[in-house]
Amino acid sequence: MVINKDDIREQLKKIRWSIPDNERRIMSIQICKNIIQEIKEKENILVYCAKTPEVETCWLIDYLLSAKIRVVVPIIEKKNLSLRLSYIFTQDVLMPSTFQVPEPIYNEITAEAEDLSTVILPILGFDNKGGRIGYGAGYYDRFLSQNTHIRKIGIAYSYQEISDVPMQDHDIPMDIIITEKKVFRCNQ
Repeated sequence: MVINKDDIREQLKKIRWSIPDNERRIMSIQICKNIIQEIKEKENILVYCAKTPEVETCWLIDYLLSAKIRVVVPIIEKKNLSLRLSYIFTQDVLMPSTFQVPEPIYNEITAEAEDLSTVILPILGFDNKGGRIGYGAGYYDRFLSQNTHIRKIGIAYSYQEISDVPMQDHDIPMDIIITEKKVFRCNQ
């Protein structure tokens, strides 16, 4: 039987939307606390800016900025399916942009991928071996395949775990996956 990733994505989206807002908020805060335990001093970290119903990263970004850790956020380049990078020093510069993802519109401060040590990225579905299902456009897979030096931390609600992610050659596995309940060390 061939497993269709698009069918899995649709099921996982329904599951994620079915989680009540307050529960998603509580789980997001716990996930951010779990991430903080994995952060090293003096890192430059790429952190996605969440849109509903993704794991909310605003608390993590606030913590990183207050701890003087350099925060980089992705800017989606829809035309060429790539990510541009920008430093932020406050979340006040973030506004809904491509796909309603918050981005530093009119306040971009160019960042370089080679300066990054860790990326924290969204997950639609995952398995305990580091397999990740994203939204299907491959923005992060392309970025990570060109920047193999970056530690990859995927974050998701525990409800998003599946038994086995169907991986393809271009799919990049995660080093760590963090939920509100557990930290999976996958590719270390």
